Amino acid sequence: MPQRHIVFRPATRPGDVAQQLAARFQAIRREFEVREVFPPDVVAEARGSAQTAELPDRDETAVPFITVDPPTAMDLDQAMCIERRGDGYRVRYAIADVPAFVRAGGAVDAEARRRGQTVYCPDARVQLHPSELSEGAASLLPGQVRPAFVWDMTLAADGEGTAVEVYRGMVRSVRRYDYEQVQKDVDAGTAEECLVLLKEVGEKRVLLERMRGGATLPMPEQEVEEDENGHFRISFRPLLASEDWNAQISLLTGMGAADLMLKGKVGILRTMPPPDPRDLERFRRRAAAAGVDWPDDLSYGELLRALDHTNPRHLALIHEATTLFRGAGYTPFDGALPAQPKHSAVANPYAHVTAPLRRLVDRFGLVVCEALSAGREVPAWVREALPTLPETMTASDRRTNGVERSCTDAVEAAELHPYLGRTLEGVVVDENQKGVVVQLLELAVVAKASGSAKAGETVTLRVDAADVTTGTISLSLA
Repeated sequence: MPQRHIVFRPATRPGDVAQQLAARFQAIRREFEVREVFPPDVVAEARGSAQTAELPDRDETAVPFITVDPPTAMDLDQAMCIERRGDGYRVRYAIADVPAFVRAGGAVDAEARRRGQTVYCPDARVQLHPSELSEGAASLLPGQVRPAFVWDMTLAADGEGTAVEVYRGMVRSVRRYDYEQVQKDVDAGTAEECLVLLKEVGEKRVLLERMRGGATLPMPEQEVEEDENGHFRISFRPLLASEDWNAQISLLTGMGAADLMLKGKVGILRTMPPPDPRDLERFRRRAAAAGVDWPDDLSYGELLRALDHTNPRHLALIHEATTLFRGAGYTPFDGALPAQPKHSAVANPYAHVTAPLRRLVDRFGLVVCEALSAGREVPAWVREALPTLPETMTASDRRTNGVERSCTDAVEAAELHPYLGRTLEGVVVDENQKGVVVQLLELAVVAKASGSAKAGETVTLRVDAADVTTGTISLSLA
C-alpha cells in the first residue's frame, strides 16, 4: 500500500505538545521493534567494505548523470542521463551498487534482512544500512565516483521502451537537484537538456500508463508545523509534476527488470491483484458523496489523476483510494513462470530494483538483472535467497505501515488538541453501522466519528478527545 510521508517541523523552542509528540514517535518505534542502532560488528564491517569493495572496471564517469531527490536526502539511490536518439531517447539510469559493499552472509547482510527497509518517521529516518554506506560510499552523491548498476534503455518516439541493457560501471553525478528546483527550472524555460527531456519522457510515459490502464495514487505529503504558541497545523503538500516525471523513469526501469526476469525465468516480481469489485463499488459511492463525477468509461486510475489536490473532499478521496491498492506482494520464481506476474496498478509485470539503499529486495533484483543481461548464471546466493524474500519484505511492510498509521494518529491528535471540547466542520466520506468517516474542512485530518449521517453531508463535529501520548482521537457528531 502506498505510504504517507509526514514532515515534522517543531518550533525553535518546542512546546509541551511538541515534546509529547516527539516522545510518542520514540515510543512507536519501540512498540514496533524498529532497530534504531546498528550493532558494532555491522558498523565495523560497513566501514571496512567501504574501503575494500570490489569495484567494476567499466568507466562511465564521462556520462553527465544528475540526481533528483528531496533536498535533505543523503541516501541517493538513482542518477539519470537522458539524451535524444534519433526520434526517440536513450535513458541511462544508474542505481547504487549496494551489492559491491554488502557481502552475502556477512553482518551487514544479516542486519539488512532483519530490517527489510528504511523506516521513515516524522522526526527520524531509521536506515536499512549504516550511514557509512547509505550516506557515504554507496550513495550517488554529486562529484563522487561511485559504482552503479547502469540501466541503458532505448525508447521509441512515443516513450515506449524498446531495448534494455544492464551493466556495472563507475559513475559520477555532476549535479544534484530537488523536485522544486526541477519544476522551477522547467517552468521558467531555463532547465538543462536532461531536465527538459525528463519532462518530455515523463509525460509520454504517463500517457502510456493511461493507455495500459495503470493507476498512480498521488498521496500528498503531510507537513506538520508548530507555531510559536505551541499549536500544530497539518497541511497537505500535493505532489509536483516533476515528482511524477521522476517516478515514471523508475517505473520504466522496474518494468524493464521484470521483462528481463521473465525472459530469463528467474527473479522476484512485485505483484498486485486487480482491485476487489466490492472495493471499487464502495470507492465509486465515496466519489459520488464527494461530488466527483465518475463516468462509467473512466478507469479509477484516470479518476485519481483528475482529482484536485487542493479540495478537501478530493484529498479525502485520495486517502480512501488506498483500499484499491491492497494485496501487493513479492512473487519469486526460478524455472517455472508465475501464474500471475502482473502488478495491477502498473498494468504490467514490474520488479523493485531502483532503491537498494532503502529496500532489501532491490539488491537481489539488481544482481539477477545484471547477470541475465550479460548472459551469465545468476549467483547461487541470490537464487537461494529469492524464496525467503517475500516473508522478510511482508514483515517489514507490516512494521512500516504500523509505524506510519501510529505516527499519523499522533500528529492528528496534536493538531486537534487545541480544539478539545470545541466543534469543527467536516464532510462525511463514508458511513457504516459503527459511525462515519469524516474529512475535516479546515484541518488536514481524516478520522472516524460516532453518530449517523449520510455520505456527502457536511456535518458539525465535537472534539471529545485528542491524546497525543496515545495517538487517540475521539470525534462525535454535534
